[in-house]
Amino acid sequence: MSHNLVIVESPAKAKTIEGYLGKEYKVMSSYGHVRDLPKGNNAIDIENGFLPTYEVSKDKKEVINQLKKEVKISDMVYLASDDDREGEAISWHLKEALKLKDDKTRRIVFHEITQNAIAKAIANPRGIDVDLVNAQQARRVLDRLVGFELSPILWKKIKTGLSAGRVQSVAVRFVVEREREIDQFKSTSSFKITADFLLDGGKVLTAELPRKLQTLEEANDFLQKCIGADYSIKNLEKKPAKKTPAPPFTTSTLQQEASRKLGFPVGMTMSVAQKLYEAGKISYMRTDSLNLSEEALAGAKQAIESNYGKEFSKTRVFKTKNQSAQEAHEAIRPTNFNVSTAGKDDRENKLYDLIWKRAIASQMSDAQIEKTVATIDISTQDDNLVATGEVVKFEGFLKVYTESTDDDTVENEQKGMLPPISVGQELNLNEMKAKEGFSRHPARYTEASLVKKLEEMGIGRPSTYAPTISTIQKRDYVVKESRDGYERTYKEVVLREGKVVVLDKKENTGAEKNKLFPTNIAMVVNDFLVEHFTTVTDYSFTANVEKEFDEIASGKKEWGKMIESFYTGFHKKVESTETLERSEVGQQRNLGNHPESGKPMIARLGRFGAMVQIGEFSEEEGAEKPQYASLKKGQFLENITLEDALELFKLPRQLGEYEEKVVVAAIGRFGPYIRHDGKFVSIPKDKDPLEITYDEAVELIEAKRKSDAEKFIKGFDENPEVQVLNGRWGPYIKFEKKNVKIPKDKEPGELTYKECFELAEKTPDKKRGRKR
Repeated sequence: MSHNLVIVESPAKAKTIEGYLGKEYKVMSSYGHVRDLPKGNNAIDIENGFLPTYEVSKDKKEVINQLKKEVKISDMVYLASDDDREGEAISWHLKEALKLKDDKTRRIVFHEITQNAIAKAIANPRGIDVDLVNAQQARRVLDRLVGFELSPILWKKIKTGLSAGRVQSVAVRFVVEREREIDQFKSTSSFKITADFLLDGGKVLTAELPRKLQTLEEANDFLQKCIGADYSIKNLEKKPAKKTPAPPFTTSTLQQEASRKLGFPVGMTMSVAQKLYEAGKISYMRTDSLNLSEEALAGAKQAIESNYGKEFSKTRVFKTKNQSAQEAHEAIRPTNFNVSTAGKDDRENKLYDLIWKRAIASQMSDAQIEKTVATIDISTQDDNLVATGEVVKFEGFLKVYTESTDDDTVENEQKGMLPPISVGQELNLNEMKAKEGFSRHPARYTEASLVKKLEEMGIGRPSTYAPTISTIQKRDYVVKESRDGYERTYKEVVLREGKVVVLDKKENTGAEKNKLFPTNIAMVVNDFLVEHFTTVTDYSFTANVEKEFDEIASGKKEWGKMIESFYTGFHKKVESTETLERSEVGQQRNLGNHPESGKPMIARLGRFGAMVQIGEFSEEEGAEKPQYASLKKGQFLENITLEDALELFKLPRQLGEYEEKVVVAAIGRFGPYIRHDGKFVSIPKDKDPLEITYDEAVELIEAKRKSDAEKFIKGFDENPEVQVLNGRWGPYIKFEKKNVKIPKDKEPGELTYKECFELAEKTPDKKRGRKR
């Protein structure tokens, strides 16, 4: 019996595929990439056509050894990594690392893990596509060159440990520029007129003025003229309309919709989708194609007709606008449309449900709508009020799915049906009001809307969106968080029972949920790169680089020449920045002089982030040291004022004594905190360290003690630094500076010191030190 080896990227995929193949096939996993560029200066030979040197990653040496053993006893090796540039490169690296011979090696691809797809792939093997490999190599080499040459400059000129990247720096620029747009935005107010009319049977007809009034005087004047007016239905118009379903998901649209509908971060969406793909439930999840195969179209049609009826089915072929989209791929869809639920946990169930509904809806009939517009005459005014409504005559795809938008406000919601009315009908006004509204600044990016922006600008590809969003947060350029709003006063003019009154009202506004905010580091680094490395942060340049990768992938361009044309100018720029002084990089602002001491007050980046200081450092003996204070969340070096800075020096605040020990409120490297008896307690986001009271601080201290007590399971006289504790993921041993897992067969409360010691000995030390 012949023995064939199939190598895939992940063990989960291997398990699924092995179930579809016979005993003559062994399926093993490479666990992703097996080779990469080594660290250091020798990875790329710049002098000889940017030739890269690869080495097997340390954690993959054992994997390669196991694969080599299996290769020796195999008649044929099938390289079955994913069908994209990254996957093609993995196959090529495997071929090189395992020293596979051409006559014993086949490359197979599939877009879904089903018995039929695997059988087709085995029956139609091909060779490795070197052009695709070169496109991936070009991306890897270019990104290494940019990162390797730029990062040390950032360390020297701004702050140690910073990094820059071709795509990540553009993503950061989007977030920084949006924050500055918001900072410069000047809100204007206007008044929206709405009216409620009482109809027979207790029904209410709501109408509005189609235009907004700009001032309180205009709004008041309009309502005054309406006192004693007669209202009637002047015109009633019914228009047929239709709604068409959205196309099935691409990587980008899946990330956006999963964020809006499910609240998933983009990284989580890709992780959950990967599990569904590897379990054979959905097609490949990294795609920018809207295409569906003939087999998928037939499957969707059959499922729709059997579940909803023939009138709900309409086969549609969507064309991708993106010229570089790989149409050989498919959009993200279920592998079997008759399976409406799938997944091993709640997240997988929810994401599968979203993918199934979107794909099914894309092959369903239009929704037939009837829109009704009622024009209402005001006897004392030239203006008319308008009431609109709509009724769904035939649900079509709406029976299954409605697409969300980035701005799902009340105004965007589908309007309901109007109550029964007729032309000439007299109306009884219950209330008319003019509510003051304010123009809104541009919305801060969410993870999903930033992905959408990157895709619109042609920056990055499906495989890069999630890693880019993750990287800019890990590098502390961008923080994702929710922020409380603030109270705002607005005017409301109300006409009721023949009288007009002007009211002052309050509302909460400006709350932000899971939005992306730039850090001070991001501001400084972005400005430095924009000024000195235009190409790295230029939107059109970065998008053009992606097009050049596409040309390499299709064999139209040589990758070495493409890298050379970029590197020549880039390297000259790197050399020219060597002469720049740190003081020229714009990371320091003089705010003025301290009103009492007269010393200069400076806002700058410090070792632990943005801060302000009073006085300057001097090496003279006996010289007074400067005072320092960290900036609060939401404060930026570029616009903090002298008054803002003086407020910060009101910290640390002594709130009083508790148990004969001083209670202090302050801001530190990790945010606001309370200090008491040598212990630290975080101050919650909804409390300000400048305003927190003594009683609130004591509550926090007591709550922390209670939490710590519940965390403690056991201690040891032999060594007070060894404890058995309850952690976020269950009990563990804290052995001095090491956290040690407790085996399942051990009872945490019955562990002896000796057992703890032995378990700690077996647990390797965590690697220390900053990664370069």
